[in-house]
Amino acid sequence: MYNADEYNYHVVRDAEGKAFIATVVEFPSLSNIDDNQIGALTGMVDLVSFILADMKENGEEIPTPLTRRRFSGKISLRMTPEQHRRVATEATEQGISINQLLVSRI
Repeated sequence: MYNADEYNYHVVRDAEGKAFIATVVEFPSLSNIDDNQIGALTGMVDLVSFILADMKENGEEIPTPLTRRRFSGKISLRMTPEQHRRVATEATEQGISINQLLVSRI
């Protein structure tokens, strides 16, 4: 089983600037709100710990933390022929490859 501290957390201020909202990338439906950043993050890590234990107990598949996943650096991308033509044209105009253009946009 994975530990809660292996997951990717984000903490942001809410729109009114009154609270902090913590989220975790691998569990997009979870969030935790607190008056300060540390409380929001700590509460979120505690919640993930609880969820991990519950999922294990119920035999559910636990998401692999992004930090544990292997990435090849290759992505297969599908687009319409018209999009492909536009991207190829722009890359040619800039004197770079389509790959370089798309990577620069990410």
